[in-house]
Amino acid sequence: MRLTMAQAIVKFLDKQYIKYDGEVSKFVDGIFTIFGHGMAVGLGQALDQDDHNLNVYQGRNEQGMCHVATAFSKQHNRRKIIACSSSVGPGSANMVTAAATATVNNIPLLLFPSDTFASRQPDPVLQQVQQAYDLTITTNDAFKPVSKYWDRINRPEQLMSALINAMRVLTDPAETGACVISMPQDVEGEAYDYPDYFFEKRIHKINRIVPVKDDVDEIAELINEASYPIAIIGGGVKYSEAGELIDKFLNKYEIPFGETQSGKSAIKSSSKMCLGGIGVTGTYASNIIAKKADLVIAIGSRMTDFTTSSKRLFQNKNCKFVSINVNRFDAYKMDAHQLVADAKLAIEEIDKVLESKNYNTAYTSEIKDAKAKWDKEVERLKNYTYGKNFETLIKPQDPRTVKEYIEKTNGTITQTSAIIALNEFIKDNGIVITAGGSLPSDLQRLWVTDKKDAYHAEYGYSCMGYEVAAALGVKMADEDADVYAVVGDASFQMLNSELSTIIQEGKKVTIVVFDNSGFGCINNLQMNHAVGSLATEFRKRNGQKPDGELLTADYTKVGEAYGFKGYTCKTLDEFKKALEDAKSVKEPVIIDLKVIPKTMIDGYESWWNVGVAEVGKNKEQEEVYKEIIKGRNEARKY
Repeated sequence: MRLTMAQAIVKFLDKQYIKYDGEVSKFVDGIFTIFGHGMAVGLGQALDQDDHNLNVYQGRNEQGMCHVATAFSKQHNRRKIIACSSSVGPGSANMVTAAATATVNNIPLLLFPSDTFASRQPDPVLQQVQQAYDLTITTNDAFKPVSKYWDRINRPEQLMSALINAMRVLTDPAETGACVISMPQDVEGEAYDYPDYFFEKRIHKINRIVPVKDDVDEIAELINEASYPIAIIGGGVKYSEAGELIDKFLNKYEIPFGETQSGKSAIKSSSKMCLGGIGVTGTYASNIIAKKADLVIAIGSRMTDFTTSSKRLFQNKNCKFVSINVNRFDAYKMDAHQLVADAKLAIEEIDKVLESKNYNTAYTSEIKDAKAKWDKEVERLKNYTYGKNFETLIKPQDPRTVKEYIEKTNGTITQTSAIIALNEFIKDNGIVITAGGSLPSDLQRLWVTDKKDAYHAEYGYSCMGYEVAAALGVKMADEDADVYAVVGDASFQMLNSELSTIIQEGKKVTIVVFDNSGFGCINNLQMNHAVGSLATEFRKRNGQKPDGELLTADYTKVGEAYGFKGYTCKTLDEFKKALEDAKSVKEPVIIDLKVIPKTMIDGYESWWNVGVAEVGKNKEQEEVYKEIIKGRNEARKY
């Protein structure tokens, strides 16, 4: 077939399928794009021919549209994608953050950034970065550190091997992430006689990695020798769809488990062995049990610093680690005994061995007691409201902030009570979305759901600005679900451009903005480590620093400007009424919550290693440094 390179891309993508557990499904739903001169008449012409079955989506911000695609794929458990394409230069550069987000979270994201001319005839072309020491470098080279596969098509026939290799990576559970294929503008339109067989229907098999018997026996023996094990449920459990089986396994042997951000909702929150989130943003129940554990069984987890409390959480000096993961790199972390295999198949085989040994843990009342204590704390946080003798949960603060915020907004909602109210309202019917800031911390601790895959968090890269776009991606993936994005005001300001795309696509989602006039999470980090409140609250300039009058905003009007139904809530009762009223609204909804600063949770039995000043102007800073050194000495070294 004589086709342009761009036409070949479209025709190829339309023929890609995957096979998982015997079921075949179409892999590529469509292409998200913001047209610019780099591809409007190249890839744009190919998409405009209408001889394909790909949906074409119009983004508003390149990073935003890629977040939509990432959330879409994540909610599909990585078995369906939307490709994304941008123009050359700034359009391409805008996608770099999203590429990193997908790669860190092991989510397939296929990107086609436009590039400069392979011929170099018009150099420098509009939006071209010119490096005098290397004329082959373009903006798209910035994708290399944040991609799992990178290629540049300088001849149309190179496309064949590039696309096949991209599919190899995109459909590999162990190696998936962002795949970038750069398209020089002139090559996009160049024709080539592509062989017919390149466009035949391709079925990419996503196979479950079968565990090796020797490894299964080793892991089973380690568990059999453990008296107080704890499991960590990571995203791999969700993508393996192993939650139900692993829940039965853990309950059978009375092994308690904590959840990572990505693993949450893979298993029902009501499970007797569920302790909630674990690590820096974990619950008291998870972290107190983890401190005593003599064996940690990590299932599908990357074991990041937030999960391990910077490797200080596990205080038992004799504690051993087991890691079940499809990715050998992740399996080696924490010097663990590795079982490189699919989570579902691995647990099935381990169960057979443990059953033959009549294994059970030595826990008596520890799990029940820890859960009961945490339940009592949750009840306190639910009833934590503004009133007489009110005190914030976070103590270090600018003494002006709370009073000034309440006077300016009349807002008296606390963050914890609002989260629990939303949770109780949508319970097991809705999907909640969150990303960077203090909200993921509180949601990991407080959110409970028995609905599979109903907790959608981006915390692998902690990318602020993900939430609004992700709401659209999740709704596109699950049309029947009630989708709620929980987003801080700072994150909302960072990237809310896809509000317009939500209207365009006609998707009913609810955006809940927690407005506390600043980057509350980082303000806490500063002030808890003896740094002043510096450029983390929204304040007018006053001399060298923005530390003057507190700034407030009306986020309801932002949503209404695009066509959303808006609600502004200053009390918890108003929030509950807005949620109820919004159920009957057809258009998408935005709810602006006026949330008192410093009403998020501090932490439970956890620690986080951050870089602090070794010397400073006051004694308090020296004490903070001493505490950090103490924590580092108590933590595992690798």
